[in-house]
Amino acid sequence: MDRDRLRALLLAVRKGEVDPEGAIEELARLPFVETPHARVDIHRALRQGLPEVVFGPGKTAEQIVEIVRVLLGEGQTVLATRVEAEMAEAVLRELPEGEYDQAARLLWYGPAEVPIVGKGTVAVVAAGTSDLPVSLEAAGVAVRFGNQVETLFDVGVAGLHRLLASSETLRRARVLIVVAGMEGALPSVVGGMVDKPVIAVPTSVGYGASFHGISALLGMLTSCASNVAVVNIDNGFGAAHVATLINRL
Repeated sequence: MDRDRLRALLLAVRKGEVDPEGAIEELARLPFVETPHARVDIHRALRQGLPEVVFGPGKTAEQIVEIVRVLLGEGQTVLATRVEAEMAEAVLRELPEGEYDQAARLLWYGPAEVPIVGKGTVAVVAAGTSDLPVSLEAAGVAVRFGNQVETLFDVGVAGLHRLLASSETLRRARVLIVVAGMEGALPSVVGGMVDKPVIAVPTSVGYGASFHGISALLGMLTSCASNVAVVNIDNGFGAAHVATLINRL
């Protein structure tokens, strides 16, 4: 159940196309479906504007298939994140209509072209090539959530001229997701160049003193650019989710 489906149901009742008792029965269903391994939230799109997304790590292929089947049965599109290639192959053997993006580790069940509902462009900016897995996750999720996405990769502060050469891309974006490891300086630089929200994503990329992303996280949290907000380490999905909500306002 999402807002469009609920609106259509209420309009059908008003037009006399659906019996009120039938509508009550539809709305009386629990907001989740219980399976042997999960309680699948089928009303999240109604509450939050975006449907439940399946987090792949820690789940078996059987469990992912189980959850995907429930969501598809409810007429929803389905996105699963952090799905490794071997797991995706196992899921696709059971549900072959899906689409897998190995670089972004995203498994998608829905239309090949998602209608654009965002008001502007979401720019995904990555400091280095090593940050691509998280950056591609952010970009892929943003596209599946109905955003126009532009990407700008390998523009870290070690070669600042690479970023400055693409300043127009930065300035025309409505929301920016900036992904960086090491010391995590890039979001501060980008934040100082634009008048839009910057969602900083620290990655676990870096040598020993980066502490698997903690140094980047702390650097981003102490940014002197006041338009920078920060999500968790390697959380490209979370950044795309927040960027989508901002882009719909």
